[in-house]
Amino acid sequence: MRAYAGWAVRGAAAALTAGALGHTLWTGVAEPAAALAFAALVTVGELARRDRSAEDRRPAPLGSAAALAYALLGQDAGHPTHHGALQVVAVVVAAALAGTVPHIARGHGPALDHVARRVLTVAFAAACFQPLHGSGPLAHRIGQGPGLVPFLLLLLGLTALCDAVLAAALAGARTGWPYGPLLRDELRAQLGTGPAVCATGVVMALGVAVAGLWALPVLGVPLLLTQLSFHRIDAVRTTYRQTITSLARATEIAGCTAPGHARRVASLSCAVGRELGLSARELTVLEYAALMHDIGQLSLVDPVPGGATAELPPDEARRIAGLGGEVARQTGVPAEVAVIVERQADPYRQQPVAARIVRAVNAYDDLAGTGRHPIGSLAALERLRLGTGHEYQPEVVESLARVLARGGRGRVVPVPPG
Repeated sequence: MRAYAGWAVRGAAAALTAGALGHTLWTGVAEPAAALAFAALVTVGELARRDRSAEDRRPAPLGSAAALAYALLGQDAGHPTHHGALQVVAVVVAAALAGTVPHIARGHGPALDHVARRVLTVAFAAACFQPLHGSGPLAHRIGQGPGLVPFLLLLLGLTALCDAVLAAALAGARTGWPYGPLLRDELRAQLGTGPAVCATGVVMALGVAVAGLWALPVLGVPLLLTQLSFHRIDAVRTTYRQTITSLARATEIAGCTAPGHARRVASLSCAVGRELGLSARELTVLEYAALMHDIGQLSLVDPVPGGATAELPPDEARRIAGLGGEVARQTGVPAEVAVIVERQADPYRQQPVAARIVRAVNAYDDLAGTGRHPIGSLAALERLRLGTGHEYQPEVVESLARVLARGGRGRVVPVPPG
């Protein structure tokens, strides 16, 4: 059903695009100067985007604000505009596609999902605003006075909600993850840059209404700089994650753990975290802790056979976890990551949620295929279920089972080193 939802969103966007382009080509472009100016701003915003994968949610505030401003444009330097909702869609689609072509040429096909979202969200805003403005009721009741601003902000709030719903549907279609946590993450993401984008869209529309198209570059430059700053922050985060991944690989290089164990535990832990509804920030902390969960083994004189800490006596497992917490603190990771590493071997009732996840997933990977005596996926899950009275939280184990079921038969897929 999730896959059908994704196709439904893309199909609706494609049908709306075809209708809008056909209508605009047939009737001609109203106010071509305004259409070209807003199209150029949307194109620049899309060109500045740097998505690398389908899961990316890097914001493109300039393109989004320009598209919404055009959808909410009622006047140009005091002169009423006459473009309708279909022309808004046609102009935004043409501009977004022009800015997306370089991404597609570099193999970043998922950018098309951003275009689909842009089409439907802008169409929603334009369909709510343009008929009211063009037919007169909005102009007569609200006009261009102070009452117009709250109306536009309310409309943009609904548009942001529409965008979050569509983004969660597309992400669910790509990944198969539960829709509820995805929608929650999208709504939280909207709270980050959404207010700035919505406010700038309103200011752009009102600025052009008073000062004309010259207001666009003045209002667009701050958002472009903001967008570029997002890329710099993202580059820092990427470098930080690569550093943690390299530290995690130290246990594999030293022969303390099986190749790919840390990455498998991190990937599966994040999937379980999504199943349990963890936020994006909580998932990041969980991923870092899962990557570093075995780093305490570097402090051991005698390595654990096969690196399988799940098969150790509880006191020894807690001692290694404590060593790992100390090593993690010395690397400069956030304190909460070190706490998760340190407490991963405690009874689950004394652990934070992330530590419960890491413990269960680590035990599954050890028992299923990388420990001293691998017993297979089904037997490993059964062993975890038998330990839910004291060692593993039942909700975590069942979420792990659901994640594994969606991924096939839940087998451990070997990850080559490197």
